[in-house]
Amino acid sequence: MNFFAMSFVTMLALVLIEMAIMKRSAIGWREMVFNLNSGHILMWIGRGIEVILFGLVLRYASLHVVDRWPLAALWAFAFLGWDLCFYWMHRLHHKIPFFWAVHVVHHQGEHFSLSLGIRNSWYSSLTNFPFIAVLAVLGVPVEVFLVVSSFHYSVQFYNHNGIVKGSGILDKFMVTPLHHRVHHATAPAYLDRNFGGTLLVWDKLFGTFQTAQAGIPLQFGVPGMARSDNPLWANNGAMFRSIRARFPGAGRLRGFAVPDLFIGSGGVILFGLVIYYVNHELALAGVQRGVLFALIFAATIALGGMSDGRRWGAVGWVVLAIGMPVAIGGLYGVRDAWGWCFFGLLLAHGLDGLRRLLAPVQP
Repeated sequence: MNFFAMSFVTMLALVLIEMAIMKRSAIGWREMVFNLNSGHILMWIGRGIEVILFGLVLRYASLHVVDRWPLAALWAFAFLGWDLCFYWMHRLHHKIPFFWAVHVVHHQGEHFSLSLGIRNSWYSSLTNFPFIAVLAVLGVPVEVFLVVSSFHYSVQFYNHNGIVKGSGILDKFMVTPLHHRVHHATAPAYLDRNFGGTLLVWDKLFGTFQTAQAGIPLQFGVPGMARSDNPLWANNGAMFRSIRARFPGAGRLRGFAVPDLFIGSGGVILFGLVIYYVNHELALAGVQRGVLFALIFAATIALGGMSDGRRWGAVGWVVLAIGMPVAIGGLYGVRDAWGWCFFGLLLAHGLDGLRRLLAPVQP
């Protein structure tokens, strides 16, 4: 298993372990599944475009300042510079309506947990790029940019930890769950505070640092905004509203109900197939890679629709859950035991979904 697939396995394991410790009542299966599946895998295309654009700016518009520095100074600058760019990107994503329409997906999560750290918009990398392009202009190499940004994102995953209340000496100079809870809280005293990603220095320097206050509860979510558990609507609804339009299909939920655990197990199986995709992406031919990508993405939308109570989501999920193992296994073959495991589980889940669809409606 390659490094990226192992990182996804670790992330999924930590999310499930935290959920078990926090008890299921602390965060429901539907929200956890949405958090896992909110951005993947379309967001990765945005991340790829971000890296490509960074490389183009570096090649054609760079001043080549910091890439001539000693290696230690270059890495230190990239580490601090990325974190400063993130601070202003994050702050302006809360202030500019169009950017907020992208970022609001992250804040709609109503429980503070590790999975909330994965909850992101499909378009987040694209709206991040204008703020980090300056690093390419100054000459930060692409490989340094990738390593530094990946480190900062790992810290931000930890910052959404719902179990750890204090992080010892790290609370003195780093953004930790102690500080980031305040950023997500909805009370007026906490709004537009603690925008930093890794270091506290930027919030303290620019006057946006805030600690939790006794008597002011930490409640999460976006008050007054209808929440959807379907990534298709959640990622596009707010953006359409920002231009005074309505995203097609959004509206009152239908009444097709399935148990939360059915949604949860489907979401975990689907994330397992994402890990399979990541592990075999380079070995798959272009058409194979595109077909698997499209099927996983379609299954994400169908699962989200079913989670929102839409019958079309359940129908789509059953068709894809039964069809994907047959199509992938029959046309391309399953490449390892991991694939057999998750495609088999997906098939079983689809057959159970079919049983639920065909069950007579209770009076």
